[in-house]
Amino acid sequence: MGRKEEKKSRSRLTKKDIRQLLLDLFEKNADREFDIKEIFRLANAPNHPAKMLTLDVLGELVQDDYLTTDGHGRYRSTVRSQVMEGTFRRKGNGHNSFVPDDGGKSILVCERNSRHAMDGDRVRVTMLARRSGHTREAQVTEILQRAKDTFVGCLQVEKGYGFLVTENRSLATDIFIPRDKLKGGRTGDKAVVQITEWPERSKSPVGRVVDILGRQGENDAEMHAILAEFGLPYSYPKNVEQAAGKLSADISPEEIARREDFREITTFTIDPHDAKDFDDALSIRSAGKGLWEVGVHIADVSHYVHEGDIIDREAEKRATSVYLVDRTIPMLPERLCNFICSLRPDEEKLAYSAIFRITESGEIQDWHLAHTVIRSDRRFSYEEVQHILERNGEASDEDLHQPGEHPEPLPAGTPPEGEYAAELICLNRLAKLLRAKRFRNGSIGFDRAEVRFEIDEKGRPVSTYVKVAKDANKLIEEFMLLANRYVAEMIGRVPKGKKAKVLPYRVHDVPDPEKLEKLNAFVARFGYKLRTEGTKTEVSKSLNHLLSDVKGKKEENMVEMVALRAMMKARYSVKNIGHYGLMFPYYTHFTSPIRRYPDTLVHRLLTRYAEGGRSASAVKYEELCEHASAMEQLATNAERASIKYKQVEFMGQRLGQEFEGTISGVTEFGIYVEINENKCEGMVPLRDLLDDYYEFDERNYCLVGRRYRKRYSLGDQVTVRVERANLERKQLDFALVGEEKPERKTEHEEKAGKKKSRKKSRRK
Repeated sequence: MGRKEEKKSRSRLTKKDIRQLLLDLFEKNADREFDIKEIFRLANAPNHPAKMLTLDVLGELVQDDYLTTDGHGRYRSTVRSQVMEGTFRRKGNGHNSFVPDDGGKSILVCERNSRHAMDGDRVRVTMLARRSGHTREAQVTEILQRAKDTFVGCLQVEKGYGFLVTENRSLATDIFIPRDKLKGGRTGDKAVVQITEWPERSKSPVGRVVDILGRQGENDAEMHAILAEFGLPYSYPKNVEQAAGKLSADISPEEIARREDFREITTFTIDPHDAKDFDDALSIRSAGKGLWEVGVHIADVSHYVHEGDIIDREAEKRATSVYLVDRTIPMLPERLCNFICSLRPDEEKLAYSAIFRITESGEIQDWHLAHTVIRSDRRFSYEEVQHILERNGEASDEDLHQPGEHPEPLPAGTPPEGEYAAELICLNRLAKLLRAKRFRNGSIGFDRAEVRFEIDEKGRPVSTYVKVAKDANKLIEEFMLLANRYVAEMIGRVPKGKKAKVLPYRVHDVPDPEKLEKLNAFVARFGYKLRTEGTKTEVSKSLNHLLSDVKGKKEENMVEMVALRAMMKARYSVKNIGHYGLMFPYYTHFTSPIRRYPDTLVHRLLTRYAEGGRSASAVKYEELCEHASAMEQLATNAERASIKYKQVEFMGQRLGQEFEGTISGVTEFGIYVEINENKCEGMVPLRDLLDDYYEFDERNYCLVGRRYRKRYSLGDQVTVRVERANLERKQLDFALVGEEKPERKTEHEEKAGKKKSRKKSRRK
């Protein structure tokens, strides 16, 4: 056979051929792990259809338990032993699962074999003999480590005992509480309960009340319950507040003499209208010959909070401020975050500053880092700055087309109008140049709108609004990105052969190639293309091109959502791999030490290295990075839970009302719909779709009726009615309105139709 014929033959591999090829490959390399790109090459899958066919086969082999995957495009042969360790995952239907430490496929654990394990527990299991035609099962033999022992719920109190009723899926039963452990709790109280024991033969664990949060339905009680549910603090320790109370806000002349003095230079802060902690400010002045000096001034928290002191230990534990719908749970005591460190107007403040000299074309000529003393001239809100930019004709067309009122632009040639208008206009122009350059270099632009609530004095949501990043927001964002990038480069970029000193970086890995291929297959349905191979910059530019193409189209939100799912999560690490989303080879968090602990760590290390100090311990700082990343995720989950609670509370006042919406998610349980008017999201449960038997098409993100082929896909416009609002579960249920249900045929009509069809077939 000639080379052309051999190549032609190899390129026409069938699904069966690919399956056998992969089985042979993994059998011969039982101990090896292969990434998806290598598999594509070995399976001779050079184009998109061949890659999708290979992914299909890989999915089936994982499903059949021949292969395991880490979920990030790496596969290996399944190697099972009788005894394994891993994580227990609880499900409400009793079909729990065990996830092995080796990242292999999860294994079914029925409730009778769970040994009272709770969601997230580390367990040891024994494999059960596999029955023919049945899924593989395991039995928990030992609980190695509990994920948590405190739970939040509602008390039900009887004469001699009580129960904590939870909506938490990590518990299969309520918690029994002896009368003397109720701490005065009554039926209807929200409470935090700690499990003290769980007798082997008892269905319920035994616990004690740790804290009474308040009455069910009260706003404070519900917000505290959300924080407690995620293991986040809802109060500040008195001894830490007392320590903060002893700190002096005075700045000595000696301290001022050690710093660069920016008190006479025009400086202001720009923050949300309800912000109290101002941790960044901008200064600007002419540096002559077409140059501008822009100072990015950051609150000098590390001057007041010293490593290992009582305030630092509490900040390290919290790692981040938490922002719920109606409140902020600060990382630092209020005296520090809202007074001493906050860069409030007309007050002398200590800062750590990145000072840039920038040309009028947006090029950074030089920069330096310095401890400074500043005095902010004005506290702006984003709305005030946006008004000034629009009034002076400096806002982008995109902003001017946003809903809401816009000021009449001044006539051309009119001098700038508004406080510090000239400075704001200059900063805005520079920010746009920096932003344009960043996107030319491949930075990815996800600008997702966020739903926010107007809250009354009792914490009830009275209206919603959509938070959109406009030029005023982007102005601040661009200079914060600039400072973070240059600080990271200063430590991380070293001459060849030298080792960089330890620094916590903000890293973002490249997208999972497997998810990119699936994204490409998905957007192809709408006539779009996505590059999935090539350099990082080429792929990111292709992704930006896609996001630009869908702007204003009905599929915009849907494509953005699926694209976001293909992205990895950003995290903290001392092992720098760059930031893919921003396309920066070096990036850190330097600009928010009041609300993020990693920023405080960065400030300390920068000061240490500037004074000639040795490199810090990589092991110690990696552990701090991992903790900060985990706490950041918990804080994000709590914020989402509070938004969801307020959505359900808001829509609960609108039961029976109808709204236009967009299908925002499709699962095997039903379809999620986001209401166009207020961005509140609820589910149409699968059980309520009575006109057909629907199957979930995971690849195409849709439900398809088996009989009538009706499809519900991401991005479809539907009309829904608000059916149920369950605040305890934070669950909002919708019903579809205006769907034409196909007429049901009687059994006699169906049989007659089938006979008629067969007769036609015979005639043909």
